[in-house]
Amino acid sequence: MYTVVCMKWGDKYGPEYVNRLFNMVARNTTLPFKFVCFTDDSKGLLPEIDARPLPQMDLPPDKERGWRKLSLFRKDVGLEGRVLFLDLDTVIVGNIDGYFTMDGKFIFIKHWKPSEKHGIGETGVYRFEAGELQFLYDDFMANMEKIKASYRHEQAYVGDVLSKRGLAAFWPQEWMPSFKYTCMRPFPLNFFLEPVLPKGAKMVIFHGNPTPDQALSGKVKGIKKFVRFVKTPEWLKRNWR
Repeated sequence: MYTVVCMKWGDKYGPEYVNRLFNMVARNTTLPFKFVCFTDDSKGLLPEIDARPLPQMDLPPDKERGWRKLSLFRKDVGLEGRVLFLDLDTVIVGNIDGYFTMDGKFIFIKHWKPSEKHGIGETGVYRFEAGELQFLYDDFMANMEKIKASYRHEQAYVGDVLSKRGLAAFWPQEWMPSFKYTCMRPFPLNFFLEPVLPKGAKMVIFHGNPTPDQALSGKVKGIKKFVRFVKTPEWLKRNWR
């Protein structure tokens, strides 16, 4: 039995994001799994989803930047064995058995544009062994201000620390295309041609804008709404449900 985990807090994403994520996992793996959602509001979630309260974490009321995800590394959150974490805006487009069976202590997405600001990897999809990385949580809680001054967000911190300890590995790049950087057509072709689905893709990663909702509607928010306009891709309609 493998575990798939997601987190939902605040009002950015509704329960439909969690339900779609569960459905996509169920359609795209042949392995036994349980699906856990840590959330501050379980209303509207499918009964098959194991909804649990968010782990307690004493964070200051500033910009969150994913630091809450570090709480999943604690030994006392009720996770066991091999755990696959998925951000809510992940779109699964192929079989994901390999995400459970690939060898590695911690595996995450190789950043499409690595930099000192963004770090070497993305924690939108990562896998770890439950309870074995608690030191990441403990060190952060003990040295929060220093770590937040050194790293822009949780994924830069996690990637840097684990890579220096030789514990980090990356998913095959072809499995993990970025919707924004890999799939979308350049302006002005984005108004006439649908985003591509690269061969070998298993999950499409949405980060920032456009979101999956925006990609379906074609309505992108922000100053780059014309550059990031999306002609709705049929493959997104088929898979994100």
